[in-house]
Amino acid sequence: MERRRFLEGAAYAVAVYPVASMRWLTLPGREHPISSTGLRRVGMADIDALRTMNAAFRDLDNQVGGGKVRSTVVHYLHTSVAPLLRSSYTEEVGRRLFAVTAELTKLAGWAAYDLEEHGLAQRYLIQSLRMARAAGDSALGSEILAAMSHQATYVGRPGDAVDLARAAQIAARSAGLPALEAGCHMVEAHGHAARADARSCASSLNAAEGAFDRGGSNRPTWLTYLDSAYMAAKTGQCFRDLGDNERAATLARQSLDMSDGYQRGKVFNLCLLASSLAPEDPHEAVRVGMHALELSSAVESRRTNAYLRDVRARLAPYSAIPTVAEFRERVAAARTV
Repeated sequence: MERRRFLEGAAYAVAVYPVASMRWLTLPGREHPISSTGLRRVGMADIDALRTMNAAFRDLDNQVGGGKVRSTVVHYLHTSVAPLLRSSYTEEVGRRLFAVTAELTKLAGWAAYDLEEHGLAQRYLIQSLRMARAAGDSALGSEILAAMSHQATYVGRPGDAVDLARAAQIAARSAGLPALEAGCHMVEAHGHAARADARSCASSLNAAEGAFDRGGSNRPTWLTYLDSAYMAAKTGQCFRDLGDNERAATLARQSLDMSDGYQRGKVFNLCLLASSLAPEDPHEAVRVGMHALELSSAVESRRTNAYLRDVRARLAPYSAIPTVAEFRERVAAARTV
């Protein structure tokens, strides 16, 4: 699963995700039965242990960033998960084993994306999607496709992001999870915003809101992040990218009413607020940006650094203001992962 260091910086491959989404939509739900006859017998106690570790890794990723967890997740996949995949299990246990392995592999990919190691992130997410298909888990497959869409927008491929988001929506509807479908509509909206397509973005945002309202509390544990604060943040990003800074700032403030344990997400949302405030109130933008910069010191995430640099760039026209100049200097001097 892990690649050598010379491969880790490989560039984002533009053809990979469209092929993956097409395979997800066209191939049978499970191509092969999952069972194995290795020496060690895998049981539900093993699956529960993997789930506990996955939840711990997921919490750490949200709190301290991908730079501090990726190597640990990869080591765990190698030393603890891979031997179980080669062991003995029934098809029912095998489906659960492949599903939790897909979750862990997706987390490794998400951490690589957080470090802007985009080629490596793609390889992990593709492998995760294959495992979710083998497990017959359409909900998890939808979440992985949405993660791919998220990354595609970030690297400047919004058209691919829209296509991936729509494939994710199909899987979410198949799984019967409106909350998950809401998240998939939201990443589609972000793709439209990145293409400056306000009409399509508004349509996707409306669809996301409707699905979120139908969501209820029935959702997997890995979907707990998708709450009203998350929806406000993603909607705010869309408006900011479309140039509506006033609405973006309002939503960014709402997004800060978020659950504990999402330190990286709080830095993102503070950066969203600061960047939205910059044109009209550079002094307040600096105050918010300084708070984000202080919190970022505990987070190893190149995406965090990129969002801080974006705030810095948006404040460039106001560099004659002493506090703005100081903030811009501090961001420029801040360490990178």
